Amino acid sequence: MLRLAILFLVIALIAAVLGFGGIAGASVGIAKIVFIIFIVLFVIGAIAHLMRKA
Repeated sequence: MLRLAILFLVIALIAAVLGFGGIAGASVGIAKIVFIIFIVLFVIGAIAHLMRKA
């Protein structure tokens, strides 16, 4: 999931350099959403892992 966020961020940066504003904006939006989902799932997984050890 983190790879997807990084991939969309790279696509956004390349599109921004080439001047494709709409594609860059959409890619940044998707990267933000995927990154937030990744962070939420990571926190849930870390909490679940700590609960199993206790």
